[in-house]
Amino acid sequence: MSVKTSGRENWGSKVGFILAAAGSAIGLGNIWKFPYIAGENGGAAFIFIYLICIAVIGLPVLIAEVLLGRTTQRNPVGAFKALSNSPYWTAIGAMGVIAGFVILSFYGVVAGWSFGYIFEAIKGSFYEFEQPNSAADFFGSLTSNVAWIVGFLALFMCLTMFIVYSGVQKGIERGSKILMPLLLIILIILMIKGITLDGSEKGIAFILQPDWSLVSGESVLLALGHAFFTLSLGMGAMMTYGSYMSKKDSIPGASLQIVFLDTFIALIAGVAIFTAVFATGLDPAAGPGLIFQTLPVVFTKMPGGYIFSIMFFLLLTIAALTSSISLLEVVVAYFVDEKKWARKKAVIVFGTVTFLVGVPSALSFNLIADVKLFGLNFFDLADWLASNILLPVGGLFISVFVAWVWGFDKVLVELKRGAESLFDNYPWIITFWKIFIKYFSPVLIFLVFLHSIGVLDLIIDLFK
Repeated sequence: MSVKTSGRENWGSKVGFILAAAGSAIGLGNIWKFPYIAGENGGAAFIFIYLICIAVIGLPVLIAEVLLGRTTQRNPVGAFKALSNSPYWTAIGAMGVIAGFVILSFYGVVAGWSFGYIFEAIKGSFYEFEQPNSAADFFGSLTSNVAWIVGFLALFMCLTMFIVYSGVQKGIERGSKILMPLLLIILIILMIKGITLDGSEKGIAFILQPDWSLVSGESVLLALGHAFFTLSLGMGAMMTYGSYMSKKDSIPGASLQIVFLDTFIALIAGVAIFTAVFATGLDPAAGPGLIFQTLPVVFTKMPGGYIFSIMFFLLLTIAALTSSISLLEVVVAYFVDEKKWARKKAVIVFGTVTFLVGVPSALSFNLIADVKLFGLNFFDLADWLASNILLPVGGLFISVFVAWVWGFDKVLVELKRGAESLFDNYPWIITFWKIFIKYFSPVLIFLVFLHSIGVLDLIIDLFK
């Protein structure tokens, strides 16, 4: 079934779609999370497991999500409505829109930190640090400053709104064609710099040397979870971006390129960061601590650190921006498609609403730090709800819908559009994708979901 929507915007080129979608996938987590969990779980051994997980769970679901969007030329709600006409499945689409909204509300806070650190780097603030605890105190003083944290959240949201406001081709696509090459250039420069530092070989070994003794069942679950989350699956972003895609383009080919860019950039980031961290004699730390508390000290200890500190936080902000525009676009596309709002109105209204909802997350680090719900502050609650509930549940139902509800004969008709020669030459690809999307992907996503909410650990403990 192919649904046409007249007068709707589309990508100007296949390259524009790939860069925009890769930009959505490449975010703050790629810069610190993937390299760190790889290093802690066997380096190249973990990367090997992760690539298998990408093939079994990430790529099949990415293809399915993009396919839903391109077939219907609609947002997540409209896509499920067009293909099922069921309120149940329409609600699943709505969950994707809500997920995009919730994620952007707290993601913008962290992106605002990165944006603010560009200015701190320009001011030379990091040269006051000798040890990570000094950088940690400085970070704490900034996030406790309401004007600083809310102000940079507002500035980052305005930048995101400006790009989405300009439209699919003139805003998102044009922005991605500038930002993604710039991101890659900065990363390569930082990687080369890191490799040339004395002691950098320890950082390379941390990421790329296989150590199977560090691989455990938990490592496999981490690889599965990251293979799913890194591609922005389950939140409707890829479905929305797919809805602007030409019927002449190959979905499997484009999806493979997106996966490659996402993984390649994560590995370059890992080499760039950890060569510098180990070369300066500092220990790597997970999460925001690495970015905002360890790396500022690294820059003070390395030649040319002033310039490289500016470049790094510019890189981080670009990565955040390419993800945030896809999150806002999910919400905007819903109101443009389903409620017939003008794009500019939808961007202004919901960009502003997202900012306002993000303010409590920003204040979770200062004024309302002691306000808890279910033991979590507002920021952590929004993060937990999106990451542990909305995304895995959304991804699970996307794979179930495509594999079991839509009808595989209809699925294959749409999947082959633009990829006829690929499937003619390699017909086995369809068989493998069908097996993965019907059986492996739903089961493995369900395991990721159980693990993320702590249920899987309880089940394992019962059988010990």
